[in-house]
Formats: sequence, C-alpha cells, structure tokens
Amino acid sequence: MHSQSGPMGEFDLIERFFKTGSASNASNTTLSLGIGDDCALIKPLPGEEIAITSDMLVAGRHFFADADPEKLGGKALAVNLSDLAAMGAKPLGFTLAIALPEVDTKWLEAFSKGLFAFANQFSCPLIGGDTTAGPLTISITAFGSIPTGKAIRRSGAKIEDEIWVSGTVGDARLTLAALRHEITLSESDLKAIDHRMHQPTPRVGLGMALREVASAALDVSDGLLGDLKHILKQSQLDAEIILEQLPTSATLQKQSKAIQNQFAASGGDDYELCFTAPSSKRDVILNISKELKLPLTCIGRITCMKNSSTQIRIQGTDGKLLSDADTAALLRSFDHFAK
Repeated sequence: MHSQSGPMGEFDLIERFFKTGSASNASNTTLSLGIGDDCALIKPLPGEEIAITSDMLVAGRHFFADADPEKLGGKALAVNLSDLAAMGAKPLGFTLAIALPEVDTKWLEAFSKGLFAFANQFSCPLIGGDTTAGPLTISITAFGSIPTGKAIRRSGAKIEDEIWVSGTVGDARLTLAALRHEITLSESDLKAIDHRMHQPTPRVGLGMALREVASAALDVSDGLLGDLKHILKQSQLDAEIILEQLPTSATLQKQSKAIQNQFAASGGDDYELCFTAPSSKRDVILNISKELKLPLTCIGRITCMKNSSTQIRIQGTDGKLLSDADTAALLRSFDHFAK
C-alpha cells in the first residue's frame, strides 16, 4: 500500500473508517457498551454462554498482498463467523486489530466497506480493537452466544454417526490454482467460483439449526479431511469416507478426477461446516437443507478407533480402500507454519 493522504493519527483513522461504520449496529441489545472506552461490554441473554474465536490473516501467507481490499474486509470477518457457526453460536460482536504499512484512505474505505457489509448482514457490530503501523496483518476476535450446554463441540461424535458436509468443497483451492497459473480456467469458470476463495459464506444459520441435531462439528478451513481428523482426535474415534460422495461444483468436475479428489479432500478455505449426527437425524438434516436451500451431503460414517491414533479410511471410486500412501495424500491440510 502507498499513502494517499496527509498525516492521519490512530484515533482519526478509527473515527473515520471504523467507529462510524459500527454505529449501524448500535441497536444490538446484547451490547452494553461499544467503541470508545477501554473495554466493550457484552450482556448475554439469561441462560446463554459466550463463544469466543480469533483468526489472524497475514499478507503473503493467507492472502495476496494486492488482494481486493473490499473482499478482504468481508473475508476477514467471515472466517471468524464461520468458527461461531461451527459451534452453533449466534454472532454478538467482534474486535479488530489491524497493522497497516501506511495509511491509504482509498484502501481503508474499501476494506471497511466490505467488513461492515458482512457485519451488518449477520448483526455483528464492531465493538473495539487496535491499529498500528507494520506489515499488513488483520486479527479479528468474534463473540457469539449459545444456550448453555448447547454448543456443538468437536468431542461429541459417536460410533455409527454419519458424517456430513455443507455446500461444495474444493472451489477455493481451484481458484488459488488458477491464480497461481497451476491450472488454466476460462474466464467464465473462474468468475463462477472465485467468490468461494475471496468471499466465503459463513454458515451461521446452519450452525444454529444443528444445535439439537449434530453430535460434533467444525468449519472447513484447512482442508475437509484434515479438519475432520480434529473431530476424530477429540472424540477418540475413526472414520470411513466415500470419496465419490464429496460434493463438488460443476466447475471443479471439469477437472481430472485426481484434481477433483485432491482439491475436495484437502484444498482448504472452503468455510463449509463438517458435522456428525446419528442416522436417526437424517430426515431432520434433509429438512434443514431444504429450509436453508443449502445442500447437505453425507460423506461417510464414524467408526471405533482400531489403533492408538485416529485414522480415516477412504473408499475409492472402485469401492476398495485406498492405500496408505494415497490416503495420506488426501489428508494433507494447510499448515500455517509450512515454508
């Protein structure tokens, strides 16, 4: 970023780009005190507990340094709302800490516009934060509420539960491959899927609908099967996955079967929900899918743990289990510290 304005202090920056935008959510009844004091005050409804999540996005690691700032603003909040959705939480508010190389008013206007578009859509006001100079880094902490005891944890999966995933998976990875020139996509194909990488949709409504249905859940950020292993580890169970059942878009289906499988299984950045539920809840889940107009696909089942560590066994297109090497390739997920 390059400076496109005269000197602007921290508090001027906050007042111009962030405090004014947060005022559109001032009617939030759970917010006792917002921006302006040393702390914000959140007052949950009686019988509810607070869910808290934080995510950091770093230029060059999580997004391209020249990323569209409006889309980046929306995504920065969306990935946190996705965590709340995975627990079944209703958004209450969020804080933003951002380091900026320089004060670029045009960039900040676009960023705050995208940020507050999502904030308003999900009734999640900005309630505080911090700004400083430094490499472009965006850190958001989001707060949500859940009826006491109703949070959907990763540790609740049971033997013979079905494994489900929302929407489709793999398009964000396909978009990244196209932008990196690893794969050539037509302009129309890229346009059809690039929002999956730049503007993911947090499944907040689904998460809340699953409170009495799902036994365990998480959001898919680093890769579907790699993330599923977190549920298995917390629940001390194994899983069997049917590769052909992984839901993919028409655009991804134009690629080779190997790319379809790899991107769907381990691509990451999907921000769909993966959850487990007893088979007795299948009709309820299908009704939720119909009501939300959101595809929900059963991709496998939970099994007992056979060894000292959790395992995912994958059934290939021929109906046979994949080899250990092929399975390991599909279980690779994004590593935030990988070189």
